[in-house]
Amino acid sequence: VCIHRVRSCSSIRFIKSKYVCVFDKSALKFSHQQRLFRTSAVSCGQIVQFKLSDIGEGITEVTVKEWYIKEGDSVSQFDSICEVQSDKASVTITSRYDGVIRKLHYSIDEIAFVGKPLVDIEIDASKGVAPEEDVVETPPMSHEEHTHQEIKGHKTLATPAVRRLAMENNIKLSEVVGTGKDNRILKEDILNYLAKQTGAILPPSPKAEIVPPLRKTEAVPAAPKDKARKIPMPVSRPIVFSGKDKTEPVTGFQKAMVKTMSAALKIPHFGYCDEIDLTQLVQLREELKPLAEIRGVKLSFMPFFIKAASLGLLQYPILNASLDENCQNVTYKASHNIGVAMDTEQGLIVPNVKNVQVCSVFDIAVELNRLQSLGSAGQLGTSDLTGGTFTLSNIGTVGGTYAKPVILPPEVAIGALGKIQVLPRFNGKGEVFKAQIMNVSWSADHRIIDGATMARFSNLWKSYLENPASMLLDLK
Repeated sequence: VCIHRVRSCSSIRFIKSKYVCVFDKSALKFSHQQRLFRTSAVSCGQIVQFKLSDIGEGITEVTVKEWYIKEGDSVSQFDSICEVQSDKASVTITSRYDGVIRKLHYSIDEIAFVGKPLVDIEIDASKGVAPEEDVVETPPMSHEEHTHQEIKGHKTLATPAVRRLAMENNIKLSEVVGTGKDNRILKEDILNYLAKQTGAILPPSPKAEIVPPLRKTEAVPAAPKDKARKIPMPVSRPIVFSGKDKTEPVTGFQKAMVKTMSAALKIPHFGYCDEIDLTQLVQLREELKPLAEIRGVKLSFMPFFIKAASLGLLQYPILNASLDENCQNVTYKASHNIGVAMDTEQGLIVPNVKNVQVCSVFDIAVELNRLQSLGSAGQLGTSDLTGGTFTLSNIGTVGGTYAKPVILPPEVAIGALGKIQVLPRFNGKGEVFKAQIMNVSWSADHRIIDGATMARFSNLWKSYLENPASMLLDLK
């Protein structure tokens, strides 16, 4: 029997049946009366099991990607404990209690199960935690969800990624002025604070970061246009030959792809392809790029593609709908949450831009920059990866002219964009001119969408992109 705290009492009492104590009464006498001792499960160093709570979205298991603490470390409320990755997103687990880490139940890349212990924390029982309480952690919050931290009597808004950056550089969040909504502290606020204190911006973490576009004054001189096109170089990877087959479990985003594509096989797809003349859009983007860079935003073609698709969905809402499993009801989505397929080191992910129908082209560009930065660093939250209603996949950034995209259930349509090529075309007078041509491939659910509807939507989307000024008439 381990007695952590001793209390005197007038009789022998036992707290739990598992504690069996026998004492010699003669050895426990006091001057005023005989007193005996009892054991208690409550102690100044009570160890509780911190369980992995329900993350939502039907997730039952996750992969532990990184521990922010080790055995023996002290933690406080809201401190980051670890980062786990489900088949939908990466999530940061935060502490609910103050205490000392006594045991980590999983190693890196091991599978942790919802409802099972994640870590053992030794807490101060004098602070009022019930001895029999089955302590369970608070629901984990994604990197982009707002978290509150009590500092000197006031609440500080910051994401776990920002708090981790502050912790790595020994910065008190109470000393940083937040410039985000509701005085939320952003990553840029931490970096600016570092610059003022040290004169240099420290790298926040070893994770990959998106390199901001170079200004024209710093840009590397472009190669001559008449130079032969670049030959794609193979990705440099060390050659490993062990002589044995290797079996690895399907985990993370790859596991999500297995589920999604298996469900997609139940959908009868049909395809529709067309080519778009982006000559005017290319010129417009070149004029707007410097203005966007002044505002700190990289402007690509994708915001125009997304906004044009949203304008088209207003006319053809059946493409922004979902069909129930029994194929009895069609739900028309009010929000245009347009997903963008991204190729990352973790695999294919499809975050979405929310409520595109009320966003400007610049608003979409800002949100895309944020999603691309988080996607490259593997820090996209569940909210960024769920709720999509329509998808565009820009396969042209990798290479390729046509594709056969697969619908992401429960959506009913998807588009794949090819690369932009300079090709000869004829104008109305029969004269040859140089055109910026892009091919698009659409796939739709043939159970509720017919080919004519898809073609009409594509023609409308095409007209917006070939004549960008026409979008001004319908922009809200």
